[in-house]
Amino acid sequence: MPRYKLTIEYDGSPFVGWQAQANGLSVQHVVEAGIEGFCGTALKVHAAGRTDAGVHALGQVAHVDFENSVAPDTLRDAVNAHMRPHPVAIVSAEEVPDSFEARFSAVKRHYMYRIVNRRAPLTLDRGQAWLVNRPLDADAMHAAAQALVGHHDFTTFRSVQCQAKSPVKTVDEISVSRYGEEIEIVARARSFLHNQVRSFVGTLKMVGEGKWTKRDVEKALAAKDRAACGPVAPPDGLYLLQVDYD
Repeated sequence: MPRYKLTIEYDGSPFVGWQAQANGLSVQHVVEAGIEGFCGTALKVHAAGRTDAGVHALGQVAHVDFENSVAPDTLRDAVNAHMRPHPVAIVSAEEVPDSFEARFSAVKRHYMYRIVNRRAPLTLDRGQAWLVNRPLDADAMHAAAQALVGHHDFTTFRSVQCQAKSPVKTVDEISVSRYGEEIEIVARARSFLHNQVRSFVGTLKMVGEGKWTKRDVEKALAAKDRAACGPVAPPDGLYLLQVDYD
């Protein structure tokens, strides 16, 4: 059975998340329904990561096994046609070896969080970014973020509902950059805990407002206690940017 790698973009606003659930429409359901509409067979799609409700993706990766070979461009265009009008698109499709697994073959995941730092309400970016009215010091946020880079026990920064066997992860990079009114926080690691990036962002916002210092972030990390975390940022501004493979 030929296996295909799909790179998928979506606006997560109307969905309960990637994973199919009983309580609402998921991105996975839309993609699988689009594939069934194309080939007439219900096929399981496996993703690199289960984004939460409201979280977006520019480069989600999934794989699916077809019964027969199909031209990748045909697969992309036909499934996209069957997914309309949902805000989901297969950006590219390619045939890959059977050994490829969207989740387990991944060597790095890249997430971006968008903050719009201004007084005026959002219009075009409503649901696509976190509006923060108070001025934020992006340089202070970047400096504090470096305390979170490396191999650590991230108990403080994971959801109590996280199902990972261990809270220990290695974060390769966190950068905070300002572009006019927008602040972008980019985090890179092989994998992340549930709500880890949003927990980072909520904590770094406290630093940007001058309520916390880098030392406070270090103390929160060392506490290994969820109660020591700053408020969790909303899902609106979070994007799965890219997934890397060898």
